[in-house]
Amino acid sequence: MARATADWQLLLSDGLHAAAARCPGKPALRCDGTTYSYGQLAARVRRVCGAAGRLGLRHGDRAAIFAPNCIEYPEIVVGLADAGVIVTTLNARATAHEIAAACDDCGARVLLVHASLAATAHAARFVTMERIIVLGEEYESWLDSAPESSPVSSLRTTDPFALVYSSGTTGKPKGILLSHRSRVLTFHAMAMEYSCYGPEDVQLGLAPMAHGAGFAFIMATLYFGGTVEVLTRFDPMQVVKRLADEPFTGVFMVPTHFQAIFALERAYLEQHRGRARTLRTIISNAAALPQAAKEAIVDYWGRGKLHETYGSTEAGIVTNLRPQYQLTRRQSVGPAFALNTVRLLDGEGREVERGQVGELYSSSPYLFNGYWNQPEETAGALRDGWVTAGDLARQDDDGFYYIVDRKKDMVVTGGFNVYPREIEEVLHRHPAVVEAAVVGVPDEYFGETLRAFVVPRPGMNVVASELESHCRDTLAGYKVPKEYRFIAELPRNAGGKVLKKPLRNDTG
Repeated sequence: MARATADWQLLLSDGLHAAAARCPGKPALRCDGTTYSYGQLAARVRRVCGAAGRLGLRHGDRAAIFAPNCIEYPEIVVGLADAGVIVTTLNARATAHEIAAACDDCGARVLLVHASLAATAHAARFVTMERIIVLGEEYESWLDSAPESSPVSSLRTTDPFALVYSSGTTGKPKGILLSHRSRVLTFHAMAMEYSCYGPEDVQLGLAPMAHGAGFAFIMATLYFGGTVEVLTRFDPMQVVKRLADEPFTGVFMVPTHFQAIFALERAYLEQHRGRARTLRTIISNAAALPQAAKEAIVDYWGRGKLHETYGSTEAGIVTNLRPQYQLTRRQSVGPAFALNTVRLLDGEGREVERGQVGELYSSSPYLFNGYWNQPEETAGALRDGWVTAGDLARQDDDGFYYIVDRKKDMVVTGGFNVYPREIEEVLHRHPAVVEAAVVGVPDEYFGETLRAFVVPRPGMNVVASELESHCRDTLAGYKVPKEYRFIAELPRNAGGKVLKKPLRNDTG
């Protein structure tokens, strides 16, 4: 029965079911050689919803999925969400201890696990878990025994559908509650902003769906009736070739993906240059994209395609720098995203003047519902309906924002405030540097001094004195690192953000 307009609830599954009614035979989802049409995918979503009810899961209960990208991932999250179940999406690289901690924290009753991770799941010492279902024959049998069901009548737009655990970069991981409304409205704004989420679009999905952004940029395609191909793992050579040879119109990547692509042999890149003729949109998110990387992306895939989006799991998309500004608004993350209001506040909660640095707060319908069972942490992140991720930024006279650094990463050396991101941008411009991270370390005289961790480009030699000279050409003396350490890779979380805590604690 159709819902009256006054009773309509914006649900994650609405677009998918509408697309299935409109074009049931159209390819919706491809992964690892298997393709589901919209009719097939919608039926499987309804079976997951029915199977959840048959298992005794009720509105407000929690379940978890522990899997790499796979074809079952969207149907599990959406089907459980239609049953009113809040889904915890676990990092596929997590240990048995870590998944047990997350599941016990939220009281998950059921765990759906990929066969490749079943041993890890069964080794976990859960407290609340009632059943583990392994994807494959067991999962398919579970679905086959269940009726197809529509969303539960008690489900509301503002109800959470997902519980995403933070990376723990600032301490113990927190469970971030995301509502149907926050994601559905985000999808609509994405379709308007990025011009690659229409029913004729074809997306290449390669970011982990366990991460909030990875799921959203894939699910938006299914919401509007496009076709998405999900890669089970990231292979930079494969991505370059697929974008060159197949009719993809959009792709979402994080900075580490671009880093791996541009580390490929120059001959291979040149072989595929200029062949991605259908590709209209490239979206970068999850971590800062250095200006040098932006220029490399524009040079390789062409102008008019790259968007750099800034946001957080708690706030959703906050700003977006559109393609026409990538080379002119250097190091900017753009103006505020649709339906978003942004404020920069000082330590007393007062708005700073344009051009001055303040902590970035945003308010929009994309905001999270709060942290799971952590009211004090929720209150700390929210201020009268405004949320912060702890980033410091400034705004120019045209309304463009520039992320200066993480508030917790700012270094005070000899009485001067130093923002490591500025130094990292300079280091990224050295031809022998793949990437760099700068942290403050204790110093008896200066309070803190700057230490740079540098990943050298394979086959190129670079020494500390050369990098110091490179930095002094651009930076004031107090901003130049006192020490340089060369490492094979920077530590990162599942979302691609650099973890600076282990770098600060590195005493080697």
